[in-house]
Amino acid sequence: MIKSCLRKELERKEAFSLSSYATLSAKTKGRLRAEPECPLRMSFQRDRDRIIHSKAFRRLKHKTQVFLSPTGDHYRTRLTHTLEVAQIARTIARALALNEDLTEAIALGHDLGHTPFGHAGEEVLNEIVSGGFAHNEQSLRIVDILEKGGQGLNLTYEVRDGILKHSKGRGEIIPTKEGNKASTLEGQIVRVADIIAYISHDVEDAIRGGVIKAEDIPQKCKKKLGITHSSRINTMVSSLVAETIKHNMCLTISEDILDVMEILREFLFECVYFNPLVQKEFQKAKRIVAELYFKFLEDETLFVQETGFTSSYDTKERMVCDFIAGMTDRYALNLYQRLFLPKRWMVI
Repeated sequence: MIKSCLRKELERKEAFSLSSYATLSAKTKGRLRAEPECPLRMSFQRDRDRIIHSKAFRRLKHKTQVFLSPTGDHYRTRLTHTLEVAQIARTIARALALNEDLTEAIALGHDLGHTPFGHAGEEVLNEIVSGGFAHNEQSLRIVDILEKGGQGLNLTYEVRDGILKHSKGRGEIIPTKEGNKASTLEGQIVRVADIIAYISHDVEDAIRGGVIKAEDIPQKCKKKLGITHSSRINTMVSSLVAETIKHNMCLTISEDILDVMEILREFLFECVYFNPLVQKEFQKAKRIVAELYFKFLEDETLFVQETGFTSSYDTKERMVCDFIAGMTDRYALNLYQRLFLPKRWMVI
């Protein structure tokens, strides 16, 4: 039997090796519900493992990043995006001697609440569900309530806080308002790593999909960040690490790199995310999500039949929203076809 001293030894090594700015596993603010410590794993490592083994994490492999149901093998999905964010975030955390386990746990859990069809699904649920919908809040709802048959994953405060605070939309890359920042440096890193990941890989996927050409990328961005996926990431990460160390561990990016990051992000919104070709498919996806939502809201019997829910854990509206938001792209498409499109007559 593994003795608890093994975990404590790992905690001592962590305290010795990490920066004074790091969040130590032994100093966690705790979980929603008290539970015995693992004799082998530290708290944040345990959270990371729980997220990886969750159903919501596995479903990310069939959820849209930008392009809906791509036929090519090399387009990003929500899962591969998540893994890229985790890799970038861990690189930054290691360079700054921060807690890699905490950083990775937040990164792996940050997009668990994303809907089918990416931001198209999120937008329509926000429009039609009472109280609105935001994927970062849904990610927290998944780990707190929905996973493990309603038990949740019972994660630590620091991981939960980082998951909730990762979202930024078109807001500041480095937030200035304290209320928008995660309470830990590790959580703040994940927010920036998320942006670094998507503004680089979405450019690559958009070129692959023929939505833009390499020459369309603003010249200033190519000059400062480079022209390859790896050079863009390396430039942004290197600036973040160097400037953060220079500014006494206050998360910072040099003004010239921050400027081109904002330019590249705006370019993506204007030329990719809001591109008429992409938006045309997004409108179709939004209609699928909306029709499924109202169908289940109206038909109690069908909802019970499809979900297996025999008792209420929230309002009917929120339960239907949870069900819809948890769907993968292909599940939503197949369900829509089964419920709304005529079946072929099979009798010969």
